[in-house]
Amino acid sequence: MPDVTIRPIQPDDDAAIAAIIRTVMPEFGAVGQGFAITDPEVDWMSRAYAAPRHAYFVVERDGRVLGGGGIAPLAGGPDDVCELRKMYFLREARGLGAGTALMARCLDAARSFGFRQCYLETLTGMDAAMRLYERSGFRRIDAPMGATGHGGCDRFYLRDV
Repeated sequence: MPDVTIRPIQPDDDAAIAAIIRTVMPEFGAVGQGFAITDPEVDWMSRAYAAPRHAYFVVERDGRVLGGGGIAPLAGGPDDVCELRKMYFLREARGLGAGTALMARCLDAARSFGFRQCYLETLTGMDAAMRLYERSGFRRIDAPMGATGHGGCDRFYLRDV
């Protein structure tokens, strides 16, 4: 990864991450109700992920935030299951290895918080993301878990941490 830094989100990153989420999700048709783009926390990610057992990281290059991703307890799920959440990258950050590095950082955080499994939701068409998930040890499952509110997603994955 050429000159890419992964670090915890800070309040000054909120606008950049919100813009990334609102740029990337429409590329894949993930707009409207049932997708993370409508989650209220999109505009205040640093505050949302300051809660216990939450972590969100940004990918930065030359002082510019190019993506991010995090983990949090799975809403409506078992206490030992977290969810990989809001992992998105601008086009210029894709293919640099940042996804693999960010995934490792998120899974390390999940282990440190005592989670035993990590769940994620995505949708058809996010092929590169699904390849990353599978390379990272996630396996597809048939049905959603928890109560994420993301009814627009149609692909579900789980892995032990």
